[in-house]
Amino acid sequence: MILIRKYKERVYNRKILLVFTVLLFLFTVSIHTYAKSAYDIDEINKLISHLNTDSPEIRQFKSGSTNPEKFIEKLLEYYKTRTSVKHFVNPDFRTQFVGNYADSSDFMIANNALNHIFIGQRAYPPHFCGDDINWNSRPVADNEWVWQLNRMYFWSSVAKVYWHTGDEKYAKEWCYQFIDWTKKNPNDKNHKYAWRSIEAGIRGHSWMSLYQHFIGSPHFSSEVLVAFLNSCYDHAEFLMTKYRSGSNWGLMEAEGMAFIAITFPEFKDAEKWKTEAFKRLNNEINIQVYPDGHQLELAMGYHLGCINWFLRTYHLAKLNGIEDAFPESYLEKIQKMCEVPMKLCLPNGTNVQFGDAWAGKPGQHKERFKEWADFFNREDFLFLATGGLEGVKPDSTAYMLPFSGLYSMRSGWNSDAVCLVLKCGPDGGGHSQPDNGTFDVYAGGRNLMPDAGSYIYSGDSEGRRWFRQTKVHQTLTLNGENTVYAPKLVLWKSGKKTDVLVVENHSYESLKHRRSVFFVDKKYFVVVDEAIGNATGDVDIHFQFAPGDVIFNRAEFSVKSEFEDGWNIYVKSQKQPGMKLKEEEGRVSFEYTKKEPRPAFCYSLKKEKEATVVRFVTLVVPYQSKLPEIDILGFNAKQNQLEITLVENGVRNQIGCEIF
Repeated sequence: MILIRKYKERVYNRKILLVFTVLLFLFTVSIHTYAKSAYDIDEINKLISHLNTDSPEIRQFKSGSTNPEKFIEKLLEYYKTRTSVKHFVNPDFRTQFVGNYADSSDFMIANNALNHIFIGQRAYPPHFCGDDINWNSRPVADNEWVWQLNRMYFWSSVAKVYWHTGDEKYAKEWCYQFIDWTKKNPNDKNHKYAWRSIEAGIRGHSWMSLYQHFIGSPHFSSEVLVAFLNSCYDHAEFLMTKYRSGSNWGLMEAEGMAFIAITFPEFKDAEKWKTEAFKRLNNEINIQVYPDGHQLELAMGYHLGCINWFLRTYHLAKLNGIEDAFPESYLEKIQKMCEVPMKLCLPNGTNVQFGDAWAGKPGQHKERFKEWADFFNREDFLFLATGGLEGVKPDSTAYMLPFSGLYSMRSGWNSDAVCLVLKCGPDGGGHSQPDNGTFDVYAGGRNLMPDAGSYIYSGDSEGRRWFRQTKVHQTLTLNGENTVYAPKLVLWKSGKKTDVLVVENHSYESLKHRRSVFFVDKKYFVVVDEAIGNATGDVDIHFQFAPGDVIFNRAEFSVKSEFEDGWNIYVKSQKQPGMKLKEEEGRVSFEYTKKEPRPAFCYSLKKEKEATVVRFVTLVVPYQSKLPEIDILGFNAKQNQLEITLVENGVRNQIGCEIF
């Protein structure tokens, strides 16, 4: 009997334990459900407080509804079918993109993103940011990686692959990642890595396109809508408090705010954001763009970016019938900006690497020129877009941009043309370098004397500093020290046979550098450098070639490249007492984080007396196959006048200019 009683007690206790466990489970679930519901209700109510509930669009389904969740369901239905707001990406045309929207690179990026392998700064490999995503992952020391991670460029590929395939796994993952980001990255002091105004502006622009891609997905739920709209509101309000006038940042801030305001007029503050964004853009185009068309930071990549930031908001405004907010002068200045790459890029379409610019790939601007040709009805832009097959070639082979201090001379508009681009301009700020007087020489499809570039922004301060030295550019230094920005255009004269450019830079307190460039017969260059002033010390003119072998001839003070095929470059400075030819350390960076050695040298003279003028007269000769027989027979510097006597294949030629 005792054994039977003990057995019954054990069974009874197990039943009690089982019931208790079930009750505990249900209680726990109810708490979590309540907490989640309470959180959602708070977020829903916050969203409702952001909306203009008196507007006809919202009032039609808000009236009579006391259930916030039902309201959001109706709001979601409204946004899934709304047609009153226009965007460049139209969900109605989604089926037209099936099978022809994404490329192999998009697939790789998108499939990596499904597994939380993300791209930050593109120069670095993709990085796994954890099953539980760490949006502050730092696989490298360069802060650019984490900043660009939080721009989510990879989401664009996810969107494109989603439309390309129709596979809902891409939309499902994007919705998950979006909510994850918003929950983990509130705008506070602990998340500054995600909330610089530049990232907020970029997201404000790009998210509007992402929204158009994903709004039609069944995975774009009420929860996603609430998170998305609340974050958009936070972005716009934050951007209202940030205005980096005079910088490309200010344009991205305004663009992000404008895109949110135009895309979601249902926000109660949308009109305020839109008015402020338009005001800033109209203001900045007068502050940031010189009369000659160049953006004031004087780096080609940022110049092209600024064209986009000015123009995209105008296009979206026009699409929605509100383009009158921008005066006619706004488009006139943008058109002038679009002329700059035509005038300054090298004949194959690559960029000159002045400041924080990278060369890019040949023909890289053809799509831009096609867009601009259509929009501005420009035949010269069409010529560049089609490689000369259509349109009309530009009206000159020599251009000056005197306010930005950039000048170009070329032999023609074929991709093999001889070309020199020179810089002697104002301080462009953090993306500029102390390199006034420097130039780039291109011929026969090869950049023979490229600018050094800039290598890196963050993570290697010593490496960045090296590329920002005056002496690693093709210009003059005193005792190897960096120069200041004090430019002056002295003479510009373009002719059928010879182009002449004379510029000055008051490089040091007691010394100015005058550089005169003659483009002789549209084939080669004579460069006259003068160090004028009371300063004394070592005066050097520096030159750098493209990576490759070179031949130094110290007896005749010449250096030439030695490419086995194609074009080469020959530099020779006229002999004079005391002048030395010195090899120097040379580097060049054509891609972010990448650098390579290249030949570099200088001609050096001692300036021992205050009143003396130190001069160098230098031939810079691009050539194919055989070095032409060119030499300097004589040089005469009279008051305000230069005279140079040359001999080419036995024929004498005299060039010169008057300087006032």
